[in-house]
Amino acid sequence: MHALISASRIAHHALGACALMAALLGGASAQAQSANHVTLYGLVDLGLNTVSGLASNSGVNLASGVMEGSRWGLRGNEDMGAGYRTVFTLESRFEADNGILGNRPVSGLQLPDRLAQASLLGFSRTSPLYPTYQALVTGVGSGISDKTLGVNLAGRLFDRQAFVGLVTPFGGILAGRQYTPAYEALATFDVMHTQSSLSPGQLISVPFGVDIRVSNALAYRIEQGAFSASLMLAPGELPGGSARGRMWGANGFYKGSGFSVGFGYNTRNNELGPRALTTALVGLSKQVGPGEIIASYTRIEDHNPADLSTIAADLVRAQPTLPAAIAGAVQSAFIDGLRQESNLFHLGYRFATGPGTLMLSYSLLNDKRIANSDASSYGVAYSYPMSKRTDLYGVLARFRNSNLSQIAPGGGGFLGGVTSSAGVDSTNTAVGLRHTF
Repeated sequence: MHALISASRIAHHALGACALMAALLGGASAQAQSANHVTLYGLVDLGLNTVSGLASNSGVNLASGVMEGSRWGLRGNEDMGAGYRTVFTLESRFEADNGILGNRPVSGLQLPDRLAQASLLGFSRTSPLYPTYQALVTGVGSGISDKTLGVNLAGRLFDRQAFVGLVTPFGGILAGRQYTPAYEALATFDVMHTQSSLSPGQLISVPFGVDIRVSNALAYRIEQGAFSASLMLAPGELPGGSARGRMWGANGFYKGSGFSVGFGYNTRNNELGPRALTTALVGLSKQVGPGEIIASYTRIEDHNPADLSTIAADLVRAQPTLPAAIAGAVQSAFIDGLRQESNLFHLGYRFATGPGTLMLSYSLLNDKRIANSDASSYGVAYSYPMSKRTDLYGVLARFRNSNLSQIAPGGGGFLGGVTSSAGVDSTNTAVGLRHTF
C-alpha cells in the first residue's frame, strides 16, 4: 500500500538537484571524466535523539540517520569519447545502530487518530453498528500501518538508488530507481537540504505529500550554463492498462549571481488509473548578509489515494457474512480520510559561524480539508566540522499541531510518526556524529 506512506518514499537525501545534475552531466569540472572508474562511497550518521509527546518511547534513543540516512553505494563512469559516457549508481541504506536495512517510526505503528477512530472517519457513535465499524477500522488500520509505516520494509538491497545512464553532449538519459523531480526541488529549496526533523518534508509525512523515489523510471536531464532541468516518466507496470500507477514529473532551475530559482512537479495515478498524489513546488534562494535565505511554496493534492481499492473485497473475503455495504462504507471512509489538499510554506536561513554552519528553519502546513490539520515546525540546527569528512551536529525543533494534526518529529533517515493524540505538540532534541567516505 502507498496511500499512507510508501517505504520507498521515506528516507531522505541531502544532494540538491543542481549538484546532482552537475555530477552527472558536468564536463571538465566533474571528477575523472577522462577515466573509467568505480567509486565506493557512503555516510554513517548516528546520534542521541529525544522526541516528546509520544504515547510511548519518549526517552533518549540511539538513532541512525538523525541528519541524513546512513548509506553506502557504488558509482561508476566510463568515458567513451566525443562527450559520451555511461554512468551508474547503486545505493543501499543501513541502520548504523543495529545493522538492518530498514526502520519503523519513533512512535511505532500507531496511526493518527483521524485514521484510527471510526468517529473521526465519519461513523456516528450513536449508531448501533458503531462497534462493528470501529472493529473493522482497527483491523484495516493495523494492516495499513504494518505494511506502510517504515523505511524499506521490503528489504531492498539498493532501495535508495539503482540506475544506469548514458550522458551525451545533448543531455543525459537515466533508467532505474531514482529521485523524483518534485523531491529534488523540495530538497534544493530546503534550508536543511532534507536533513533532520527541521526539514519541511517532515510536515507532510503522514500521509506522505511527495513521492521521493520511483522505480522503473526513465529520466532526461540537461544542464546548459546556469539552467538545468529534468523530465521523468515511470510506467506503473500494473496489469489492466498503461495509466495504472503511472508517474511523471519535471523540474527546472536557474542559478544566477547570488541567487537561484526553480520549480518541481510530480503527478502519479493510483492502481486503477485516476490521478492520485500531485505535488507542485516553487522555490528561491538568495545570498543575504553573511548567509543564504531559502524559501519555498508547495501545493499538495491527492483526491484518489492509491492502494485502497481492495479494502472492501478483502474484508468480505475475510468475513463472508459481512454485508457488502458495511465493507464498502469502511473503504470509502479510508479513501476520504487519506485524501489531501494542503499548502506547505518554508523559510530558512543558513550561515557560517566560525568553522561551523548554523541553520534556522520555519515551516507551516495549511490543511485545506475539513479536518483542518494544520501544523508548523521551527528550530535551529548546528553542524561543526571536525575534519573534511566528519562533523558533530545538534538539533532543537518544536512541532505544533492544531485540530486533528499530530505529527511527531523524525530524522533525515526515519519518521517520527505521530504524537499521543490529536493536537499534542512535540519537541525534538538530538546530538550526533556524521562521517562520510
